Amino acid sequence: MLRATVLALGGLCCAGAALGLLLGAGGGMLGLLAFGLLILGGTLFERRYHRNLTAPPGPGWERTQEVFQDPSSGELLEVWYNPITGQRRYVSRK
Repeated sequence: MLRATVLALGGLCCAGAALGLLLGAGGGMLGLLAFGLLILGGTLFERRYHRNLTAPPGPGWERTQEVFQDPSSGELLEVWYNPITGQRRYVSRK
């Protein structure tokens, strides 16, 4: 829902800027166009949310005590942490 709203906002910015340029509003519309393109590009090419793993991630990762239920799938997930990079991975608890 939020993603669709942000995409709509970016599209409206781009459409408004294009209309303004066509009607002769001048270079002020270029900033709005750049803003709209930035919103669209950032949203469309964002790094997608991690996939849940089925096995521990490997060397260098430590299992934490955190366990939670994934709201979208309902499965229990364990949290693994890499102290070097600060990354977290979520592994299905079997």
